[in-house]
Amino acid sequence: MGIRIEKVDLPGIGTRNDLVTESGRRLSIVSYRDGERNLGIFDVDDPDACRDSIPITEDEAEAIADLLGTSISISRLTRLSDDVEGLYTDRLEIPPGSPFVNRPLGDTKTRTRTHVSIVAITRDKKVIASPTPTEILRPGDVIVAVGTREGLDAAGRLIANGPD
Repeated sequence: MGIRIEKVDLPGIGTRNDLVTESGRRLSIVSYRDGERNLGIFDVDDPDACRDSIPITEDEAEAIADLLGTSISISRLTRLSDDVEGLYTDRLEIPPGSPFVNRPLGDTKTRTRTHVSIVAITRDKKVIASPTPTEILRPGDVIVAVGTREGLDAAGRLIANGPD
């Protein structure tokens, strides 16, 4: 059956975005013109009948998106690493004593020095996907990087200690 995403305009109300899972289950998010949102969960036996509707705040919607985004992005990278021999994904934490704390990511020159790509930074349970070189690194940030085992090891040393 596959996964489907459907968008329905609700004139005078807002929009409804539906996710139909591979098993045929339906979830929806209704985004009202005034900024309110509802998460709808539909009945298993009747996919047109909404079983429950949960009002969610903007902060809650953002938290749900962050949770899903983090797990999906990292699991996709992990699957890619499993499929391609010699390609690995690693999480590199910025220690408090790193010379790059409170400095832009670009100052690390990680890609140039180690041939590793930084694909995300997680900070306070939020994901910064495809961070720009101007993103300021903070103690405790976790860099999600992709590269060879040797490159990732070198990137870990670079982030912790600075360039040789």
